[in-house]
Amino acid sequence: MNAAELRGKNEQELRDELLALRREQFNLRMQAGVNPDAVRSDKITAVRRSIARVKTVMNEHRAQAKVVENQVGEQS
Repeated sequence: MNAAELRGKNEQELRDELLALRREQFNLRMQAGVNPDAVRSDKITAVRRSIARVKTVMNEHRAQAKVVENQVGEQS
C-alpha cells in the first residue's frame, strides 16, 4: 500500500493497518527463526517499510490536527 492510499484513511483505519502489519512482521520473524530458508528477506523488508510508511502518515495526521487546533485557538 502506498502513502497516497494511506493518507485517505482515518486514524482508526491506520491503527488497524499498523496492527495487521506488526502481526505479519511477528509471524515472519517467527518463521525465520524456525526455518530461515523458508522466509524471503525481501518480504520482511517490505513489511518493515510498510510499518514505517503507516507511522509516517499517522504522524502527518497528528501534525495537521495540531495545526488546525492552533489556528482555531488563535482566532478565539
